[in-house]
Amino acid sequence: MGFNAGGFEWWEYFIMPWMAGFVGWGTNVLALKMTFLPLEFVGIPLFRMKEQPWGLFGWQGIIPTKAEKMASICFELMTKRLLNLKEIFERLDPDKFSVVMEEGLLLLMDQIINEVANEYMPTAWNMLPTTVRDEIIVMADKESNEFLATFMADMQEHIEDVLDIKEMTVSACVKNKKLVNKIFEECGDKEFEFIRRSGFYFGFLFGCFQMVVWMFYNGIWVLPFCGFIVGVLTNWLALKIIFRPLTPKTFLCWEIQGIFLKRQKEVSETFARVICVEILHTKAMWDAILTGPLKNNFFAMLRAHSIVFTEKLIGNLKPIAIASMGATKFSEMKETIAEKICQKIPSIIDQSYEYTTEALDTEKTIRVKMQGLSPELFEGVLHPAFQEDEGTLILVGGVLGMIVGFIQIFIFMN
Repeated sequence: MGFNAGGFEWWEYFIMPWMAGFVGWGTNVLALKMTFLPLEFVGIPLFRMKEQPWGLFGWQGIIPTKAEKMASICFELMTKRLLNLKEIFERLDPDKFSVVMEEGLLLLMDQIINEVANEYMPTAWNMLPTTVRDEIIVMADKESNEFLATFMADMQEHIEDVLDIKEMTVSACVKNKKLVNKIFEECGDKEFEFIRRSGFYFGFLFGCFQMVVWMFYNGIWVLPFCGFIVGVLTNWLALKIIFRPLTPKTFLCWEIQGIFLKRQKEVSETFARVICVEILHTKAMWDAILTGPLKNNFFAMLRAHSIVFTEKLIGNLKPIAIASMGATKFSEMKETIAEKICQKIPSIIDQSYEYTTEALDTEKTIRVKMQGLSPELFEGVLHPAFQEDEGTLILVGGVLGMIVGFIQIFIFMN
C-alpha cells in the first residue's frame, strides 16, 4: 500500500471520475426506464410476489406493476382535496341541459310513441288523424324539457349515488397502464431530466474520491464496491433534492426548496390538463354513470322520472287507450314507454357533452385548487411514483453500478 500502489498510468486515474460519472448517469437513466417499463412483466415468471416488479428472470416497470395502488393514492388526493363532485355538478343548469338535449329527445320520443302505439293499440292509433298524432308529439316535446330539467336536478342532488369518481379513474388507469405513466412522466418531466443529469455530476464527484482511494489501495473489491456506492448515492441524492426541503429554506444567501415543489404552479396546470383530457372528461363520466358500479341507481332514478313523464304525456289519451286495450294493458304500455326511454336516452346523451364540459370546467377547478395546496399535500402528486418502491429504485442503481465496477476490473487488470 502506498501512492500509485498498482503502478498505473496517469490516464487510468484520470478516467476514473469520468467513468464514475457515466456510471451515475447510466444507472439513473436505466433506473428511470425500469420505473416505467415494461408495461407488462417480461421474462419467465418462475416466482413472483404480488405487486412486486421483479421476479425470477424478469421485470415489470414499478409504476405499471402498482398501477392500481399508485392511482388510488393519486386520486385519493384529488377526490378529497381538489374535486367536490356535488359542487361541480351544481354548475350545470338543468334548463340549459334540457335545451341542448331537446332536438335529440324530440326525435327519440317520436320514435318511442310510434313503436309503443303500434304495439299496444295499432288500430286506434292509425285511425287518429295525423294532426292529433302530431299534437301528441308536440306535447311530448313540451313535457320533455320539464322531464329532463327535473331529472337533472335530482341527479345533481344525488350525483355521488350514481357516479363513483375514484373507481372510474382508478379503473381507467388499471385498464390502460400507459395513462399512469403519462401522468407521472408529464408532471415530472423536468425532475426526471434532473435525475438523469445529476447522475453524472454526483457520479463524477464520487469518482474523484474513488480515484484517490485507488491511488493508495487497489484491492480488487474497490471498483465494484465504489460502483455500488455511486449507483446508490446518485439515486438517493437525486430523489432527496427533488422533494426536500418541502418548504423554502435559507442557506447562506440562497433559498433552497425541492425542485418539484418549486414548480407547483406549472405542475398543477399539467396535471389538470392530462387528467381532464385523458381520464376525467365528460364522455368518460357519462360512460361511468351508464355502465359503472352505480348504474342501477342511475337507471332507477331515470325510470322514476320516466314514469311521471309518461303519465303526463299520455294522460289525454287515457280514455281512448283504456277503451281500446283495457286498464291492464294501459299500465303495461306506460311501463314499456318508461323502459324504452331508459334504454334509448344513453344513445343521445352525447349531445350534452359540449355544454357539460363547459359548465363543469373541471380542468380549471383542479388546477386552481392544486396550486393552493400546501407543500406537504402537493408532493403527493408525484412522490408515490418513487416512495412506493424508493428502496428498490435505489438498490437497482447500486446493482447496476456494481456491475460496471466489475467491468472496470476487467479493463484495469488487463
